Amino acid sequence: MSNAPVDNSRRRFLTAATTVVGGAGAVAVAVPFIASWNPSARAKSAGAPVEVDITKLELGQLIRVEWRGKPVWVVYRTPKMLEQLGQIGDRLLDPESSEEKQQPSYAQNMTRSSREEILVAVGICTHLGCSPTYISEGYEEIVEGVSSGFHCPCHGSKFDLAGRVFKGVPAGLNLQIPPYYYIDDTTILIGKDKEGAA
Repeated sequence: MSNAPVDNSRRRFLTAATTVVGGAGAVAVAVPFIASWNPSARAKSAGAPVEVDITKLELGQLIRVEWRGKPVWVVYRTPKMLEQLGQIGDRLLDPESSEEKQQPSYAQNMTRSSREEILVAVGICTHLGCSPTYISEGYEEIVEGVSSGFHCPCHGSKFDLAGRVFKGVPAGLNLQIPPYYYIDDTTILIGKDKEGAA
């Protein structure tokens, strides 16, 4: 032990410097840790609305886009396809689309769409999550008297061109209709209703 007098000013300086350095270190560790709680750019974009340009969509054609990691189909239905929608109600499980969680209120109609000629639907079977196949012609081989629709080859579920499920198949619900609206005549925003609710 030294008999030298204690330098209180030096002791206070060292205590303050240690406190400042320790506080700065804690902040340096806390900032990236707290930032890691925020969703990544990839996660943000996965839930973001998707714009779809339909200018090149032809009659009877289906295009696929991805929204929230799910396939979404956009189908330009022909007049014949639309006519058949009204003729098969008695063969469908939920022809009036009464299950509210399967579509927004503006799609709770026979065509399940806001513009009858354009169908926007999530392309995932409501049975076990397979992706049904779009059949634009020759569907009569699968469903008698119906020229086009969606067929899930995994377990045999069948849907009409409004995404309504036929009776007697494993799927118990119509295909899901995502929220969407038309920005203009040729652009659809999938993932948001016109009112802004996602």
